[in-house]
Amino acid sequence: MNRDEATLLDIARAARLVIEFRAGMGKDEFLWDVKTQSSILHQLMVMGEAVKRLSRDFCAAHPEIPWALIAGMRDKLIHGYDIVDLDEVWKTATTDVP
Repeated sequence: MNRDEATLLDIARAARLVIEFRAGMGKDEFLWDVKTQSSILHQLMVMGEAVKRLSRDFCAAHPEIPWALIAGMRDKLIHGYDIVDLDEVWKTATTDVP
């Protein structure tokens, strides 16, 4: 397995966990559940960091995926941890994560 393949598995695993963590939960419940917020935030950061490890060739071959936006969200979550918009996190977790 090459590095891109291993990284894609990491991204898929993180996405599955986001889906698992939010299962059966509505937005209001999410906004009050600090453990679920933390769990989902961590997996989104994992996904963003993993995207940065993908080769440029791989990303260029798949322009349909917003690689820069995924990596950028990771940066926002890490560096702007004190101003995280939980509404945006919920939207990402429910509409952008497959």
